[in-house]
Amino acid sequence: MTRRLAPTRAPPRPRTGPPSTADSLPQEQTVPAAPTRVLLTVEEAAEQLTIGRTTLYALIRTGAIPSVRIGKLRRLRPADLAAYTARLSA
Repeated sequence: MTRRLAPTRAPPRPRTGPPSTADSLPQEQTVPAAPTRVLLTVEEAAEQLTIGRTTLYALIRTGAIPSVRIGKLRRLRPADLAAYTARLSA
């Protein structure tokens, strides 16, 4: 009875194709940063704080984090989130 050897795999091929955006830019140029949002939704703010949406609504209700109403929508300023987290660590 002869032993069968597993087939060997060829080494991975070098990547060919168009260069990435970072490779094609000269060194002195950079990609512009995304614009800073003036107001965040409750969901976006909760994601930044790594808390749930319901917990954030409770913090808004108690006044721990101020918010603004725009029609039926509630929005938060990023500066208010930063102030809240600074108070937590102080």
